[in-house]
Amino acid sequence: MLIVRPARLDDFDAFMGFARQSGPGFTSLPDDTTLLASRLEKSITSFSSPAASLEGDGGIYLLMIEQAQGGQAFGCAAVKTNIGRDVPFFNYRIVTYGQASKAANRRFEMRALTMVNDYTGCTEVGTLFLEPERRGDGAGKLLSLSRFMLMATDPQRFQGIVVSELRGLVDLDGRSPFWEVVGRPFYRMDFEEADKISATTDNQFIIDLSPKHAIYVDLLPESARGAIGETHPDGAPARRLLEREGLRFEGVIDIFDGGPLLAARIEDTRTVRESQQLPFLVGNTHGEDRVMVSNDRVAGFTCTLAPGRITPDGVVLKNEVLEALEMDKGQIGRVRSFNV
Repeated sequence: MLIVRPARLDDFDAFMGFARQSGPGFTSLPDDTTLLASRLEKSITSFSSPAASLEGDGGIYLLMIEQAQGGQAFGCAAVKTNIGRDVPFFNYRIVTYGQASKAANRRFEMRALTMVNDYTGCTEVGTLFLEPERRGDGAGKLLSLSRFMLMATDPQRFQGIVVSELRGLVDLDGRSPFWEVVGRPFYRMDFEEADKISATTDNQFIIDLSPKHAIYVDLLPESARGAIGETHPDGAPARRLLEREGLRFEGVIDIFDGGPLLAARIEDTRTVRESQQLPFLVGNTHGEDRVMVSNDRVAGFTCTLAPGRITPDGVVLKNEVLEALEMDKGQIGRVRSFNV
């Protein structure tokens, strides 16, 4: 049985390992010891603090996935609140201009990229990483959806719009076709350097060096146009999961690699809408459907996937599941079906 739980200080080595394995363009997992240690400490504070004390720059909630009986974590994910308050959160929005001339008998539309920070104050889900050998066995789905189970536990912390920035097209050498055309001429640096500065500073360099006018898409070469809104192959499964949750691409992309930003209102996401608070009961679950269950609390949050049966009286689970969630029989937890 796998469990998802808050990151602890003793996860630091595993956390650093994920950063080193994640590769170029994974901005939320920079190979930076000081920064990752700071995020880990902030996450511990966020999980243990009342919601009201986290106003301003919000909180970071780092989650780790591991075997229920212990051992080193093999993946991570995160929820961040109030994004853009302490570090500006910039994107390009794809806008459409209508062009018309009666004299020339022409009428057509042209797309352009304009820089925005429309998502300041929103909640972000990201930092989803699994060690390669653990991909494809359901762990990624559990880890991804556990973030929405966490958001469902406390509407005071997680409200408004949830967004997710997905990594765009970057080759094995760290070269981004979008960056080479749209970024490099303005910033005069390699993609990897810009990505690192973005991950480790207050992003003032974006304000200083970014283009001050709209960029017409039709003027870009095909290599850059083809990267707009496209997802890195490693991120394709994550995108499908997010889209099943209800997040949608609405014409906003990352300013460095052109990857898509997906968004939805938190209350409209599938897990938040469909999950239920019910008593957790102990009984025989042989042959039952799988359910995703959590202890429905922020401090000490734990989520897992297990055989279970949802009844009018509660959720029937094996005793070992309640033990993994650190819950007693009859306590209220949160559940959603995992099969659809």
